Amino acid sequence: MKRALVIGSPIAQSRSPLVHGYWLAQYGIEGSYERAEVRPEAVAEFLRDLPARGFSGCNVTIPNKEAAFAACDHLTSRAQSLGAVNTIWFDEGRIWGDNTDGIGFVAHLDQVHPGWDRNAPSILILGAGGAARGLALPLLERRPGLIAFSNRSRDRAEALIADIRAVMPNAPLDLVPWPEKATSLGRFDLVINTTSAGMLGKDALDLPLDQAPFHTIIADIVYVPLETALLAEARRRGLRTLDGLGMLLHQAVPGFEKWFGRKPEVSEKLREHVIAHLPSR
Repeated sequence: MKRALVIGSPIAQSRSPLVHGYWLAQYGIEGSYERAEVRPEAVAEFLRDLPARGFSGCNVTIPNKEAAFAACDHLTSRAQSLGAVNTIWFDEGRIWGDNTDGIGFVAHLDQVHPGWDRNAPSILILGAGGAARGLALPLLERRPGLIAFSNRSRDRAEALIADIRAVMPNAPLDLVPWPEKATSLGRFDLVINTTSAGMLGKDALDLPLDQAPFHTIIADIVYVPLETALLAEARRRGLRTLDGLGMLLHQAVPGFEKWFGRKPEVSEKLREHVIAHLPSR
């Protein structure tokens, strides 16, 4: 029986087991997909032990994506460029890593808001961790006019910008100081929360939206709850929104194919299945 899992901290909120469990049942595959609470400092040792425990690989969620990157023996070019990993598999005892977050996010954005990338949009990414790294390059491939980062730690945002420029020297990047994020919203067509703020059990993101233009898309990669306080406020103001569930579904496809040998379909029935198990608040 093939086995895979997801690691993170906190991990109880992860609905990845619902996604992979649905596909295992749909395709009649004998296998399991589990979850494990793992802190960043324990990631490397945990990953090394997985093959002996019968696991084919794992997903990695916050706050472990950069620690997983450091623990890999081999990386895809995409993961290498991003400095963060969300998908792990094993080959002859060696740890391989990839990052599928960004392609999953963009696929969902295309599906819900087709044409969002017309006219070189300006994008604000809140956060500078592994999730922000995962989104940056796929978004840059759509030729935006600007991608700006805002993070509580200015040093971390500056380091992320430097890392991206090392790969794409001409990338249109900027930094917005964290205290100025709300007053800067008038500059942006797409705003993405990649922090854990708003997740079930955590404080909501402090981001008044009164400066956001009417056409702005407000996106949140948090999906538990499905509608965060940020998305609820955006909806009340008549702004377009994008929840975090679509990214979860689309980013899961490459891992499932690696571990279980079948490329799965992201269907409306799958989305409904996961939503049925999400808390409303």
